[in-house]
This record gives sequence, C-alpha cells and structure tokens, in this order.
Amino acid sequence: MPARRRPQDGIEPVTRILAGFGLLMVALTLIAIVGLRWSWPVLETWRMAPRVAYAALPTLPADTWDQRAMWIARPDLADDPSRYLPPGVGHERRGQAYVFFLHPTTFMGRNHWNAPIDHADSRMRADLAVRSMASVFNDEAGIYAPRYRQAAQGTFLIDRPASQQALALAEGDARAAFTTFLRTIPPGAPIVLAGHSQGALIMLRLLRDLVRGTPVASRIVAVYLAGWRVSPHHDLPMTGMVACSRADQANCVMAWVTFGDPADPRQVLDAASHYSALDGSHSEDPPLCTNPLTAGHDPIAPDSANLGSLVTGDELRRPALVRPSVGARCADDSGLLLVSNPPHLGDEVMPGNNYSMYDFALFWRNLRVDVARRETAWLREHHQ
Repeated sequence: MPARRRPQDGIEPVTRILAGFGLLMVALTLIAIVGLRWSWPVLETWRMAPRVAYAALPTLPADTWDQRAMWIARPDLADDPSRYLPPGVGHERRGQAYVFFLHPTTFMGRNHWNAPIDHADSRMRADLAVRSMASVFNDEAGIYAPRYRQAAQGTFLIDRPASQQALALAEGDARAAFTTFLRTIPPGAPIVLAGHSQGALIMLRLLRDLVRGTPVASRIVAVYLAGWRVSPHHDLPMTGMVACSRADQANCVMAWVTFGDPADPRQVLDAASHYSALDGSHSEDPPLCTNPLTAGHDPIAPDSANLGSLVTGDELRRPALVRPSVGARCADDSGLLLVSNPPHLGDEVMPGNNYSMYDFALFWRNLRVDVARRETAWLREHHQ
C-alpha cells in the first residue's frame, strides 16, 4: 500500500520555484538599473534633441539692446530680479563695478534650435536664473543681463553642424548686447563678467575676441564662469587672464562646475566635447576648478567656510539664506567641484548628481565677499 502523502511534500518544489523566480527578478532589476545608469545620456539626448530642421534666423538690428525689453537686469528696470536679497540680508557696500551677466540655457523646447525671444517659459526660467545667480553681484554699481536667442538645451546634447549654428546665433546676440553694455556704462569704470553654462561658453569667446588685447582688458575686476568646462591649458591662455589663486587678486578667472559626490559628469563633459576650446583644439584635460569658498587659493574647504547658501526652491515661495551650509573640494582627477550632503535649495538637481544649477546659490554669500575683495584690489592697483 503506497505511503500516505504528507501535506508538506509538495511545498519544497514550489518554494524552490518561487525562490528561483525571486532571484531572477532581482537579477533583472539589477540589470535594468545598471542599464539605465549607463544609457540615460542616450535617452536624454533622444528626449531633448530638436525635432525640426535648422532654419537660420535674421541678425537683429544693432540698436536692439538699446531697448529695455531686451534686458532681464539693468539699473533702470523697475522689476529687476538681480536686485533680490533674502530676508535678513541687506546691502553691505556700494561697489563701483558694472556687471555683465549671461544667463544659462533655459529653453528646453524641441521645436526651435534657438529660443524665440518672446518664449514665456524660457523667459521665466531666465528671470529665476538671474535672481539666484546674478544677485550675487547686486552690491555693485549695476548689473546688466541681456535676453538673447539662446541655443536650445538639446543642441548641446548632439554633435551636428546645426548645433554650432545655433550657438553662433546666440553668441551674435550676446556680442551685440555686450557692445551696448560697454557703450552704456561710464568710461573707464571697472567691469565684472559672469556667465553660467551656455552663458559661460559664450563669455569665454567674448573674452577672446572682444576683451583680450583691448583697453577693456585692464578694466576687468574678475570673471566668474560656472557650469561649463573651462580648460586651463586651451581656454584660459586665450583669454589673456589667469586663474584666481588668492582673495586680493584682480583681473583673474574663477571657474567651477558643482556636482554632488559621487558624481557622474558624462553628460556635461560630452556636451563640452562638441565645442572646440578657444585655441581650436578639442581638449580633454580636467576643467579649471577654483573653489569659490577659498577664493581659489585652496582646493578644499570645510562646511564652516561656507557663509551661506541661497534657497530659491518652490518657485519663490520660501527664499532664505541657509547657514550652516556645505563645504566643497576640487577633485584632482575630474576637475569638478564636489559637495557632500548639500542643503536642499530647490528641485533643479540634474542627472549624474549635477548641482551646477546651484553653482552660484550654494556659495552665494562667499561670492559676494569674493567680488568685493577683488574690486578693492582692482581699485588699489588703479589708484582709485
């Protein structure tokens, strides 16, 4: 007579099947995670690249930037976002320098290679960028931040002739605005130049073509270039300037790109690789990193060195100056400025732990001190 089957006799095979299925699902999940990690730049490129043929836009008349409407920030504008100060922070000085600031890429559309000058969303984003970035300089005599037909975000993710054409158009607008700026401010007045991402790339070209070797060069207090790779060997010498290495130094360049640690900068570095350096080469050397917490004289700064970060999140609803904030270090191998556990300043952290949209906000208070010191040095050197 066959033995009676016990209830648990069929459980072990079922358990093994379930366990095997669970292991398979874990393995597939891990494969998916790894695959996504390595493929997200490709997916982002596909998602953001322009979907239309490039069409050249006309050059705007030379007097275009005489119009107030062509400026986000200008001393005579009633509603100027660069004048923003967080609660509890007031003006500490009245500087003599005039600031020319080029805002970062804010046009995310795919139906144009260059932003229409009246595109509402990109204008709003540009205003917010000027508020969080250019406000660093609002103790100076005046800030000028032009609107320009910026190249779309997706143009930087693909290497096509149209990408170069779109940037050339944006650069042409910026050149015209810069010419108007120089004509507008007092003759001989000190100048601060600043730009972020696309704005920093264009500013490099303006330094090479419109500043180096001209009378304007001697008027430069400092240049602040963030969010774009600046080559210390192939870009910097072509500007006629040197990297800042001490707090009391004028006529120098501060440059940095901020990432959380650990960082995955592939998208940023790949975008930069589509554009030649100022000397015409395609440099792959680590970017210049001048730590904004140390005025460039030390690559590493502890949390205690940060005098305050600017919160700009929640679409202007709860701005504040955050202290204590976070330290930063320039990484020798990558040239990135790395931060660990930074405060929440908003929702613009990009793939790869990219904090470059907060390049100015994270170090907001220190940069205000930095530009004040450099202006003092410039005035001393020019006996003013």
